[in-house]
Amino acid sequence: MERLRELAATSAVLERAVGAVMAVSGCSPDAARDTLVQRAKAANRTLLEECWIALGSLVPPLTGAQASGSAGPVPQVPAVSGPDVPGEAASPGDVAAALGRLGRALVRVGGPQELAECLLDHLAPSTGADTVVLYARRPSGALELIGHAGIGDPHADQWKHVPPLAGFPAFDALRDREPRWVEDTGADRDDPRLPVGQPPWRRRSQAWLPVPMPNADDVCVGVLRPHPGVFTPRHREHLRGAALLCSGPLRLFGPRQGDTTTGDTAEAALRSLFDALPVAAMLLTPLRSPSGRVEDYRIDAVTSHAADIVGRAGDELTGRRLLECCPAMGREPVWRGCLRTLTTGEPHEGAPFAYQEVVAGVAELSTYAVRVTRLGDRLVVTWLRHDASDLQEQRLADLQRLGSVGWADWNLVTQEAAWSSQVFTLFGREPAHGPVRLAELSDLALPEDAPALARAVEALQAEGRPFDLPVRVRAAGAVRHLRIVAEAVEDMSGTPVEVHGVVQDLTARRRVELALVESERAILSQHDVLRAERTLAARLQHALLPLPKRSMRLAGLHVDVAYLPAQSGVNVGGDWFSAIELPDGEALFVVGDVAGHGIDAVATMAQLRFTAKGMVITGSSLTGALARLNRLLLHSHDSHGTATMVLACYRAQARRLVWAQAGHPAPLLLRDGQARFLERPRGVLLGASPSPVFEEGECLLRPGDRVLMYTDGLVERPEEPIDRGLQRLARAVEAHADHTDSALEPVLAAMLEEERRDDVCVLDIRVPDDGPADALPQ
Repeated sequence: MERLRELAATSAVLERAVGAVMAVSGCSPDAARDTLVQRAKAANRTLLEECWIALGSLVPPLTGAQASGSAGPVPQVPAVSGPDVPGEAASPGDVAAALGRLGRALVRVGGPQELAECLLDHLAPSTGADTVVLYARRPSGALELIGHAGIGDPHADQWKHVPPLAGFPAFDALRDREPRWVEDTGADRDDPRLPVGQPPWRRRSQAWLPVPMPNADDVCVGVLRPHPGVFTPRHREHLRGAALLCSGPLRLFGPRQGDTTTGDTAEAALRSLFDALPVAAMLLTPLRSPSGRVEDYRIDAVTSHAADIVGRAGDELTGRRLLECCPAMGREPVWRGCLRTLTTGEPHEGAPFAYQEVVAGVAELSTYAVRVTRLGDRLVVTWLRHDASDLQEQRLADLQRLGSVGWADWNLVTQEAAWSSQVFTLFGREPAHGPVRLAELSDLALPEDAPALARAVEALQAEGRPFDLPVRVRAAGAVRHLRIVAEAVEDMSGTPVEVHGVVQDLTARRRVELALVESERAILSQHDVLRAERTLAARLQHALLPLPKRSMRLAGLHVDVAYLPAQSGVNVGGDWFSAIELPDGEALFVVGDVAGHGIDAVATMAQLRFTAKGMVITGSSLTGALARLNRLLLHSHDSHGTATMVLACYRAQARRLVWAQAGHPAPLLLRDGQARFLERPRGVLLGASPSPVFEEGECLLRPGDRVLMYTDGLVERPEEPIDRGLQRLARAVEAHADHTDSALEPVLAAMLEEERRDDVCVLDIRVPDDGPADALPQ
């Protein structure tokens, strides 16, 4: 978890540094990231070090040329190498590694106190330091201790404030913006540059380094050692680099972090100003997490009018957290606006929102608008209350915009005209050109509509006759359909003196009407095509597949046929049958199903039906006929190139039924009141494979047996396995086993739903109980 937190904080520092480079240079995120990488490589720093330095060198809000997009590059930070002094040779590798470790550790720092402790942990092993202090220079010129490590809190409180003293190294370092190296203070004498008494952390050698920050080098880092001695080049480079890295975290902490001096002149003046402001306003300081994310805001100053919003007096709000006083702010768009203003420096204008306040003891719903501006590293938030007239005007503008409606007035006496902003938009006229007079209104219409509008305007001016007229105008390079309604106001003598008009945009409605007309025409045309196709397919199917009007006698068998087309769509499909007597006294039964519906399916059905009969009549075996039909479909280039089929040949002398199938459901045998499906021989649907394998099966029939051959429309239902439909068929046939006359009707009634989604074709073959009979010619 600690590692994950460190990675998250490191990523936050990187993203903030990228944003800093973007804010100053105006480049893209990728370009900002590349800039950081190149600068780190050129200065022999890690990317994280360069991010801290970039954050520390970020300038305040852009102004002037920068705000117009001509901002220059991010200011270059000073080098970390110092002047040479005798002693240990510099070791760039060791210093770079130490600074890299420090940069990674800084992501966990949450304030100046933690920063001082972090510096001591990383500087003590290499420099021999035992104390680190952080002093900030206040507007009054005094130094304030904002962070310390290596000393106790009582001693720190004693030396928390240091007045301006000439010669004190910290003041000198901040004034000259150069480090001060005090390498031997003397153990037996007091330092005359300090106030009365010596600080408890007095050390023999000291380094005071200003933290480089744009516009205000107001923080100084003091690194103190208990022994005298020079700071070697490696020490100096290390300390300079550490001070350089501190600029980033100090930037994120905000100015004057930890300042509790209420008597400071600038702060007192600022609070006095807020006390005098006649509006509801707050001065907010961001409070950040260790990763740099804004978690809350501290209220530094507040006006008396803010009590109407927050419900507390100004002195009760100062110093408190914003979310403590206004919890709803964390969920409002105002919070996002504050973050955006804090990052970009651009003011945020919030949309008006309703707020219930108590006025004279009565709850009243008011409307406010919020504005957020940046003041240094802080924010000024102001609330503006809208009165009734402002709300009414805003509502009227919203109504015109949402309804695409505008109003217009014409004074016929003074010839003055007044239009709402929406009317200028509807007519495509620049507001700078002003409204047109009523008599010139027809000039804005298309030439085809101008005469009718001119006549309507003339009748209105002369007789006061109102009009409601559709007019086309050209606006924004396109034709716009408008509705103009106008009526006159007459004086005591009945003469029109003023005209009030309303202009409405009907372009969208007109487009919808035209689209509906086109859709209706397309639907009617498609309906005619489908009806013609259905009629043609039905006639073609009836010609190719005539249905017998009564039962047939074939090879001593009784045969009934049922064909029911689908009730939805084009109700002509590819289901078909054949039941004929062969020249040798045998009978051929075929049931097939071609994929699809319509004329194409009927054509494929006819091709398979006649070809199958012809091949079997001329002596082909059942499997041979299926193989040839498969090749026929594969080479037909037909969009309905697949089909299922059952071929059965009945030999009357032996009462033997030989059959083969191509992906089709097996026939159902009813014997002695029990129904079962014949065992299917091998076979796949036609048109699916160039080298299928087909096999034959056989069944010896007995007197009273009944065989059903059918298409899948009889047993299939949507969202139901076909096995369940087959079981339902077996039960229906068993339930109506005693029906000898019209035996198919009760079975079909039990199996079929009210609306059939597919064609149904059934052959009902019965073996008479009285033995074979003479076949009737077919």
